Amino acid sequence: MAKTPAQSPEPRETKAGRIPILDLSPQLPDNLWPARAFAGEVVPFAATAFREGHDRIGALLLLTSPDGVEIEHRMRKGAPGTDRWETEVQLSLTGSWSYRVRAFADDYATWEHNAAIKLPAGIDVELTFQIIAGLFATAGADKHRTVSARRLFAAAAKAVADPAKSVDERFSAATSVKLRAAASVMPLTSLESVSEARTIIVERTRAGVGSWYEFFPRSEGAKRRADGSWKSGTFRTAAKRLAEVAAMGFDVVYLPPIHPIGHAYRKGPNNSLVAGENDPGSPWAIGSAEGGHDAIHPDLGTEADFAWFMGKARKAGVEIALDLALQASPDHPWVKEHPEWFTTLPDGTIAYAENPPKKYQDIYPVNFDNDPSGIRAEVLRIVRLWIERGVRIFRVDNPHTKPLEFWEWLIAEVNREYPDVVFLAEAFTRPAILHGLAKVGFAQSYTYFTWRNTKEELEEFFDSLAHDTADFLRPNLFVNTPDILTEYLQFGGPAAFKIRAALAATAAPTWGVYSGFELFESVARPGAEESIDNEKYEYRPRDFRGAEALGKSLAPFLTLLNRIRAEHPALRQLRNLDLHESDDDAILVYSKYLAAEFTDTGKPDALIVALNVDPHSVRETMIHLDVTRFGITPGAGFKVTDLITGAVWTWSADNYVRLDAFTEPVHILQVTEGLS
Repeated sequence: MAKTPAQSPEPRETKAGRIPILDLSPQLPDNLWPARAFAGEVVPFAATAFREGHDRIGALLLLTSPDGVEIEHRMRKGAPGTDRWETEVQLSLTGSWSYRVRAFADDYATWEHNAAIKLPAGIDVELTFQIIAGLFATAGADKHRTVSARRLFAAAAKAVADPAKSVDERFSAATSVKLRAAASVMPLTSLESVSEARTIIVERTRAGVGSWYEFFPRSEGAKRRADGSWKSGTFRTAAKRLAEVAAMGFDVVYLPPIHPIGHAYRKGPNNSLVAGENDPGSPWAIGSAEGGHDAIHPDLGTEADFAWFMGKARKAGVEIALDLALQASPDHPWVKEHPEWFTTLPDGTIAYAENPPKKYQDIYPVNFDNDPSGIRAEVLRIVRLWIERGVRIFRVDNPHTKPLEFWEWLIAEVNREYPDVVFLAEAFTRPAILHGLAKVGFAQSYTYFTWRNTKEELEEFFDSLAHDTADFLRPNLFVNTPDILTEYLQFGGPAAFKIRAALAATAAPTWGVYSGFELFESVARPGAEESIDNEKYEYRPRDFRGAEALGKSLAPFLTLLNRIRAEHPALRQLRNLDLHESDDDAILVYSKYLAAEFTDTGKPDALIVALNVDPHSVRETMIHLDVTRFGITPGAGFKVTDLITGAVWTWSADNYVRLDAFTEPVHILQVTEGLS
């Protein structure tokens, strides 16, 4: 009985591809949301690609800009044995970018590898040259290549096939510098695979780079009357502070809420439960008979005064960030008009805000589940209103106490209409929630920086920010806030303030200070981690000029830090932080490097930060640098200039440092000679 010929099975679609391409980066886990970057950011792209056997492969990044232009970038091998392929690209245009990775059998590289083994051993000599001659002949006939490249390959095909030439001559003809360059531009390939596309949203530079300064407008220009009461500062008086802030190099001024403040359960000085007749209350207790989130506190001025203030800010070169606090005082118009927007307890009262052991009897949190569509419409209206009044940055208060899906919706709606609007999350919360807020669209976030003080803590923290979460989380390293005065600042003296400012300004491209930091304000309210006589509950005018005249201000140092940041683009990147070693458990060392191709000057920018994190000591130790991380050839000496003191030294991979917390606790060293 004759056998029926076996039928070939129907080919099934596979996911691996002929040359598997896996684990693309940047991308978020589960690929639920796009990765994020800011204009001017140098973004590392990577993928895992491999094939069976020993034949060589190559990889290309296919990057498509928001205007639809696709550019190829050759990828290089990563760490040996990992099958990772990498390249870095500086993204300039804002908008939605996409990328794919193409992996291919690199026939030229495979031939060169095999030839380097076979030819010296006299194995398959003529066959080896026949193979490369055929590859070159095919490339020489490829009309997709330039005329000069085709001529180059055609000539090489003849040269390597010439038996009159020696083996060395033929091998040299096959591996000339020009041929390798041509093969790098357009590889000699056979098999290939292309990955699925991934998306990166590139936001404006301010979404990732900035120096922030926070002040309360009501304190700027506030005056005490003869009867002991206070006359509030206004937008007109606060505008005088803008030029001084800009002169320190800050480019974003953040204002706590500027809306009417409720009277019911108003807090008095130091968060006391009883307020005096003239106590101004907390700006976060929003809403009174004078209006809610769309209104301006009458003590500060009118809409016209706010517009004038915004004009002064533009003239000073600073942007205004406005607080978006979605909560209400018991006097807010929402409470009467929309009681369903709050949580009613079994006894009929409305639940006030709590963060045990803290209680905020003067604030009602919003319940986002009773009338989601109504709340969404109202918040979107409010945000649009302030955008129309010129605000493009919103610092969002306690976003982790609101549903994540609400923020995902709101930010998408706003950015669809106003892509330049930036949202900062004040997310002092658990990592999963902090990360979730960043993933759904917050451009930047407060972090745990204020509570990371030891060398070990800071190394782990900075390394994670630069390399683990940089695809979606951009830190804003505020050194203090009205709510946060850490023990480190309370008991560390002026050195602690200098150390924290230097860390924040050099470790991340966005950092900030709350007014009073430059005056070394360090006295805490008993039993609390916040300043005594807290500005949240009372007026607090400060004599900045007087303190500076007496040499009791950190303002000159803050100005220097911001000038260094402005002059060194390496400090305006997040992903380029590399840790180095020291023999002292209080000496933290890291570098930041930006290659010449990514700088405006066409020169590389390399900085080394060595910092004593113990504000009570003088430390002497050896530090050990991986000089390859900032463009130095191993074994070579190089010159560094201390941007704090101006001192110049010749350094190597191992160097002695002495860092005195009481005078100069930090070196910010620019590599001035020796860069390759």
